[in-house]
Amino acid sequence: MLQNSCDKPNVIFVFVDDLGYGDISCNNPGSRVSTSNIDSLAHNGLRFTDMHSSSAVCSPSRYALLTGRYNWRSRLKKAVLPGTSPSLLEKDRETLGSLFQRNGYKTACVGKWHLGMDWQTHPGVKQSFKMFEKISDRDDYGLRYDLPILDGPLKHGFDYFYGTAGSLDQAPYVIIENDLPKSVPTKVIGTDECDHRSPKCIQMCEKGPAAEDFDLEKIIPHFDDKVLSLIDEYSAQDSPFFIYYPTLAVHGPILPTEEYKGKSEIGLYGDFILQLDGFIGRLEDKLKECSLLENTIVIFASDNGCSTIVDIPKLKSMGHSPSYIYRGNKSCIWDGGHRVPFIVNWPGHIAPGVCDNLSCLTDMYATFAELLGASYDASTAEDSFSNLCLWDGNHKEIHDYIIHHSVSGFFSIRNKEWKLEMCAGSGGNAFPRDMNKDEVAGLPPIQLYHISEDPGETDNVYDKHPDIVNDMKKLLEKYIKAGRSTPGTNQKNAPCDNWPGLEWMEDF
Repeated sequence: MLQNSCDKPNVIFVFVDDLGYGDISCNNPGSRVSTSNIDSLAHNGLRFTDMHSSSAVCSPSRYALLTGRYNWRSRLKKAVLPGTSPSLLEKDRETLGSLFQRNGYKTACVGKWHLGMDWQTHPGVKQSFKMFEKISDRDDYGLRYDLPILDGPLKHGFDYFYGTAGSLDQAPYVIIENDLPKSVPTKVIGTDECDHRSPKCIQMCEKGPAAEDFDLEKIIPHFDDKVLSLIDEYSAQDSPFFIYYPTLAVHGPILPTEEYKGKSEIGLYGDFILQLDGFIGRLEDKLKECSLLENTIVIFASDNGCSTIVDIPKLKSMGHSPSYIYRGNKSCIWDGGHRVPFIVNWPGHIAPGVCDNLSCLTDMYATFAELLGASYDASTAEDSFSNLCLWDGNHKEIHDYIIHHSVSGFFSIRNKEWKLEMCAGSGGNAFPRDMNKDEVAGLPPIQLYHISEDPGETDNVYDKHPDIVNDMKKLLEKYIKAGRSTPGTNQKNAPCDNWPGLEWMEDF
């Protein structure tokens, strides 16, 4: 049993930003990018083929991963957070960080937080959850970079933080160490033309305040180096460690370093993926150097599907499909939005192989709690089912159903056979979709796919199976209202005056 195979192994979780399921060659035989180091990690570990993020976009998928709770139960019912958002995590909510912390681990987060931070501000400035909302006319956004952040990673289970508030294309462009920016912004970079989604913005970032030494191209390798230096530091200590590395790669702007420019056959995006792959090779080398390889669990996953900023039609014309055989991309309710790469590697403990079981990133909390023998109460990890038996080679189904969520707040529920989607099109709305308003208006209001036979979601059979539609809709409503999908006492979702995506639920 894995519970007894090692006394508190170290854990490194590499959480990639906007990497599609088909962007790594071990998932996609037709990939035009050869990710040899990631493939090696998979070859020597357990690769999941049916793992899903809770949401098809960044902030909500991070919330769900860290809390073991579906993202839409929080205050954020759609979209993502701006870089200037207040904290989304509830004050008393346990995270993976606090789980490891209370079990004797040294905990660190390096990279993209994107769950909001309570900044101290200049008079009259109020932080907002709304994307694209300008909170101040000041060049510095009205944030106090010289004063400690009041609610950030250190308040949610991490002993150490070194990273940014949001994505690589989101201001403010400052590195934060623990609860204080390392520099006060002295300039403004970026453009008002960056919409975070169009291929014309592939190397753009939004206009906003930046530290003098903040270099968009160098920041990712800088964070890579920080992770490797922490492994050096922690390897000399007695306590086990948990390093959560939500890397800024491969989110826009797509800015590979000189070492990787021109290395792939498909342009900048392929080069950027190879840069990420290079880090995975360096990570494995560092664990070997520190004699930690067999006492460290390495997890590699993505937060959602590939972004439209990389010009997906152009990539497909060159023979590379970021979503592999699955329909859609980042933001979508279709599988291309949330079916993600997932590899768990623990040499000598987890047998190499492939797992086709239906799983969700919300499961990480319960999985590690079981591994550590840690208990938690009914108001924690309400949507988390332990995957430990899958890691241990017992590939029984642990999920009867899981729920997906799109950028605009639309819901989907699925099991191994069927997938019901409570919207007409991709569910993207405010973000790119592969249909315009007129095309969506002419479609049935819901979609049902026989997902085991139609993984590409091409044949909507909702009108042929009304009983399945009705049963799955009732179950979705039950899970939403219960505040949990795991067994236990009902819990409360965060309230919302106008909860999007629930128009089909008459009394909610």
